[in-house]
Amino acid sequence: MRSWIEHPEHIALGYLIDGKLKGYAVARYCEKGVKVGPLFADNIEYAKALFDAVQARLREGDTIYLDVPAINEQALTLVDDYAMKPCFETARMYTGNIPELDVRRIFGITSFEIG
Repeated sequence: MRSWIEHPEHIALGYLIDGKLKGYAVARYCEKGVKVGPLFADNIEYAKALFDAVQARLREGDTIYLDVPAINEQALTLVDDYAMKPCFETARMYTGNIPELDVRRIFGITSFEIG
């Protein structure tokens, strides 16, 4: 994780309250535009604050991509609030046991390869 957030070409931000991490976001430039992910937060308020802070650090006119888990209703609200439009859809598939994740805190997945 450290190499992901400390990558010199990534924008990595945390949301701290009283010294406790309440969320974090990483943005990275890709072939076309900027991919935001991970975007993990304790609630939608923190997720929006992180998303706004990331946007403020991007170049004007950059296209932003955010892959949200459709099972997180608050993540869907976030993309609606920013008038984002779907580009494509994927399905989650697992071999073995399905991991136990608190999807309420996942507003943007890290990557399709990593999860």
